[in-house]
Formats: sequence, structure tokens, C-alpha cells
Amino acid sequence: MAGIFGSIGARLERKSALEFLPGFLIGQESKSGVAVTWSTALQVTAMFACARVVAEGIAQCGFKLRRPKKNGRGSEAATDHPLYRILHRRPNSWQTAFEFWEMLVFHLMLVGNAFVYISWSGDGRVLELIPLEPRRVTVKQGTDLSLTYEVTGSDDRVRRIQARDIWHLRGPSWNGWMGMETVKLAQEALGLAIALEESHARQHRDGLKIPGMYSIDGPLNEDQHKLMTKWLKNHAAAGNADPLVLDRGAKWFTQRMTGADAQHIETRRFQVEEICRAARVMPIMLGVPGAAGAYDNGETMFIAHTMHTLAPWGGRMEQSAEVNLLSERDQAQGLEVKVNLAAMMRGDFKSRQEGLQIMRRNGVINANGWLSLEDMDPREDEGGEQFIVEGNMAVQDGRDLVPIKTVIA
Repeated sequence: MAGIFGSIGARLERKSALEFLPGFLIGQESKSGVAVTWSTALQVTAMFACARVVAEGIAQCGFKLRRPKKNGRGSEAATDHPLYRILHRRPNSWQTAFEFWEMLVFHLMLVGNAFVYISWSGDGRVLELIPLEPRRVTVKQGTDLSLTYEVTGSDDRVRRIQARDIWHLRGPSWNGWMGMETVKLAQEALGLAIALEESHARQHRDGLKIPGMYSIDGPLNEDQHKLMTKWLKNHAAAGNADPLVLDRGAKWFTQRMTGADAQHIETRRFQVEEICRAARVMPIMLGVPGAAGAYDNGETMFIAHTMHTLAPWGGRMEQSAEVNLLSERDQAQGLEVKVNLAAMMRGDFKSRQEGLQIMRRNGVINANGWLSLEDMDPREDEGGEQFIVEGNMAVQDGRDLVPIKTVIA
């Protein structure tokens, strides 16, 4: 890593670190009075859970490099290509592929941008993918619309790196070259959630102390005032386990709003839903009970999560990887980066087997195809590659229906 920052780009004059901090790192105070940054947002359990459920979902599916088969039918894994192992197993010397993709999704979910330095070989192959912390990268667009990246190293030196050497993954964007920062867009929801957490914590911390005013009819002399103050302090320090016994017409006025009066629980639950809306994650995926909504069962709910949450992120990252990591020659040969979300959309075992059986009986897949979809070893005999069709099925030839007599092809 040190070698990269020591040899790449021209050396620029040293500047204040704050000049290179994007807005999401400087911290902007929300209306609740709380400064919201990516680090404080991660301390909100709902936001952390949203980022985690998407990051782990994408990472466990994995990215693979595929190419068209030589016979032109379908595609196959391009295991002989150098980029295959980098994407699927080992992007760099210290991370697994799971850790790498998980981290990139965390960056995208929180700050809308992820940055990776591409280590190229002399012949244009990708040797290594080195992730960069978003706080260390400043993006600038020139008058010709070209992008340059200024990266601040651990030594506080700033290097200017050309766009070709930076893989910039963007979330939803307004200007087309920078992703919008989620923590800024959702800062009011996050700020209120943080404020509620702090308020609730203070209430539990101070709840056993005397939260009110002790009023006595008539004046107290100095000794009586000291004695009463000491008695109240001792009573509070004892945990307020015994009731206050008031005499001489004394009255107690509470000055603390209870949790029920403040509707803490209801408000905090609503903030979970607000954060889920901002992150586009269904609350049920965070373990919120009773949040399944209109879904009749867990299977359809998980499929909806895959289709509406994971699939858009996966498609965004697939295309970004292809245009930034594949050469023009690779793209011309039909190589593509794919994330396998099919495993996330599997139903229960019975329904899955019934679906595979329908495809098998209709000649869509053979026995080995069935086994492959179930991550099982293929059959060793020739029957594994044979396709079968129903004996009573027919194809339409003009106006006549011709029965299919061949069962095994």
C-alpha cells in the first residue's frame, strides 16, 4: 500500500486535512441539534442493520466473470481469465472477496460513493484492487468533463490520480459523476433517532433521582433548609426506593415527562421505519415484528427484498465493474461480470423441486442441470446430459399438431 501512494501521481503541496473532507465527514447539524456523519449514522442500529443486510446479501452472492460458450448457447464461468479470481476470491493480499464487496456496499449505502485503486499490469490486466476510504478521496471535474481524483495518504500527502486508475462506484446520483450522500439526505431522520436514543438513555440514567420540586408552606430558616436539602439528597442517593413523607402542608410537583408521556417507544419505532425508507430496506429485514405488510408469507417477502433492494445494487455494481475493469477486447468478446442473486430467490425445498421438475419434464434442463442448480455433483453416466420431454406433448406445425414420439433426445 505504501508503495502505491509513494509512486503514483504528482506530489502536490500539503494542505489542511479539512480541505479534503467531503460534507459527510465534516458533520452537519440536524434540526434535532445532532451532527450527523457516517460514523454517527452507523451508531444508529437501524442504519447499521440496513447497511449490513444489503452488504452481506450482495457479498454472499459473489461476483463472477462469465463469457459466452463456444457453441453460442448460454455462458460459462471464465475461470482462466485473471480477473475471475480477483472478483470471486482474492481482490488484494489482505481481503477476501466477501470482505471486499461487503465493505464497498457499506460505503455506497452510507456516503453514496466507493473508491478502489486499480493496479494494472504492463499489458493492461488487473493485478489487484485496493479499496480507499471515501474520506481520503476528493473528486474534481474539469471543464472538459473529465474526472481526476485527489487521494490523501496516511502521511497526509495528496496525490492526483487519473480516472483510469480509480474504480469509482456511485449510488443514485444527481450530477452523474458523484453519488448522493445518504447520511445527508436522511440526516433529519438519523438526527432524530440519535437524539431519541440519547434522551431515552438519560431518562434511564437519571430516572431514579428526584425529578421535581419540594414545596413547603411557610418559611424555612437556614438550618432547616440545610437539613431538608441533605435529607432529599440522601433520599435520592438511596435510589428513591421509599416514598416521600411530607408534612407541614408540603407539596411535591413533578417536573419530569415520563416515557409514556413523551411516546418514546412509538417515536423510536417510527424512526426505524423512516431510516428503512431512506435505505430502501424493508423493516422486516431488520427483525421488526409485524412489519411484513402485504406479504402473505416469508418466501414472497424475501423474494421482494432480493428484487427491489439487492438486485438494483447488484446491477449497478455489475455494470460499473464491466466498464472499469474489462478491456475493450474483453467486452467485445462478450465477457461480463455477474452477481448470482438466484440463490437468494429460492423458495422452500418443496416448491423449488416442483419448479425444477417442471423444467426437467419440459426439456428445459437435464439431470446435471438440475443437480448444478442445487449445488450437487453431476451424474457420472451419460444419462445426466440427456434431455427428456413429456410423451404426450406436441409441437405446432402449421395448422396441424404433431405428437412428439421421442421421449429422450
